[in-house]
Amino acid sequence: MRNLLRGIVLFCSIGLSPGFSAPTKPNVLFIAVDDLKPVLGCYGDKLAKTPNIDKLAARGMLFEKAYVNQAVCGPSRNALMLGIRPQTMGLYDLKTYFRDIPAYSNTVTMGQTFQKNGYEVEGVGKIFHPSLNDEPSWSIKHWEAKGETYAIEENRPPVGEKKGTTTEAGEVEDNYYADGKIADEALVRLKQFKAKPNQPFMLMVGFHKPHLPFVAPKKYWDLYNPADIQLAEFRTPPEGAPAYAPTTSGEIMQYQKLPVDKLPFPDDYARHLIHGYYAAASYTDAQIGKVLAALDELGLAENTFIVLWGDHGWHLGDHGMWCKHTNYEQATRIPILISGPGIKPGQRTSSLIETVDLYPTLLELTGQAMPETGISGMGLDGKSLVPILKDPKQKVNDYVLHAYPRADKSEDTKRKLIGRALRNDRYRLVEWKEPGSPAEKAAIELYDYQTDPLEKKNVAGENPELVAQLRAILAKLPEAKPQMSDEGSPESGYEKKEKKKKKKDKADGE
Repeated sequence: MRNLLRGIVLFCSIGLSPGFSAPTKPNVLFIAVDDLKPVLGCYGDKLAKTPNIDKLAARGMLFEKAYVNQAVCGPSRNALMLGIRPQTMGLYDLKTYFRDIPAYSNTVTMGQTFQKNGYEVEGVGKIFHPSLNDEPSWSIKHWEAKGETYAIEENRPPVGEKKGTTTEAGEVEDNYYADGKIADEALVRLKQFKAKPNQPFMLMVGFHKPHLPFVAPKKYWDLYNPADIQLAEFRTPPEGAPAYAPTTSGEIMQYQKLPVDKLPFPDDYARHLIHGYYAAASYTDAQIGKVLAALDELGLAENTFIVLWGDHGWHLGDHGMWCKHTNYEQATRIPILISGPGIKPGQRTSSLIETVDLYPTLLELTGQAMPETGISGMGLDGKSLVPILKDPKQKVNDYVLHAYPRADKSEDTKRKLIGRALRNDRYRLVEWKEPGSPAEKAAIELYDYQTDPLEKKNVAGENPELVAQLRAILAKLPEAKPQMSDEGSPESGYEKKEKKKKKKDKADGE
């Protein structure tokens, strides 16, 4: 009886009816989707075929203004699991494991906190970046799908190369590709949890698509008519932006059988890539539907908080760019959906939130205390979103923060810059400078999303007073730490490939 009363108090705190009967600790199903921007029906995209995610949105709250802390998967996932921004840690790359940094070796991840509080914590699919998986975060060994990326032999990478073609529409069943296998494994885990009704669980399921390559069973490609696919309206970098601010789109240029060696892509190929992105998103939507259906059929949904999170956005030809790797809106805005006990269905909010807010939110929803983590017991960077879940008009952030590293090669000495960005309801300011350098040496970007939603022009020079106000906020925050590694950018694989190719061409010439 005492445990039941404690459970009722917890759920009533976010508005649930006291008549609900539930264990003391609610479960958590966390769904992470790689490279998913808000091209979803529930976000107003009329082209997208995403019925399962749309139904999930209707079960709880949709966050219209959700942002990542860095638009690339490794640092973004660290921010999720650690509740600490990349600029706080100085971790912006895909190769540095946070526990290799002495100050962060004992950092308590979200998975560890849930374990300490009696949860079985299991990971299926991509949660951390694959090369940076943190085994202490899991109660049992993390599980990842094994198998081939491509179904069609001619699409596979040539011998010695890591990338094949950018797209594939295979005549295969869903579980031929990795995400189908991940959904199948998630169903196995849910059935196991059903057999242990007194054991609270946190199951984190990470789907790979729509990450490149855009491979999906052909039936998901067939959902779309290429004639309905519109190309990006604005296809040049913002006027007045620093030359290093846009991405080189290096990630996609590593793939084989591209129609050109450098951007832009021909319109028909650009349309084909967008088609592939949507098809891959629909494929993953179907896998998410299987997991949610199982949660319902097993009777677990009524006591489970469900979170869907995209790890960052993606440029689909806007600004003439592809992939992520920028501080711009298309790379940094993401979908976040939260539903579960006590959360009123069918809600939407325009309150600003960021990835680091999810860790403290899930702790409060499940009645857990905040951990001490980071340097010298420093707390989490994020804020709990529970006030917004109670009332969508509430806000916990006046602004959100994100960052991206860049190498400025315009001078004799290559400078390693951090583009530290502040996004409020109307504006985004980006301050580019070397960490520790004087403020007057910074390059500034400012975009007004009320008058210029496509970021056509950097208006920093026209708004000195506003720039000063926003920079004053940044000045009160801890300065972004320099990168912990010597890698200039997480997309540098393309540059390495180009150097290797030039070296080979030179050798062949000799």
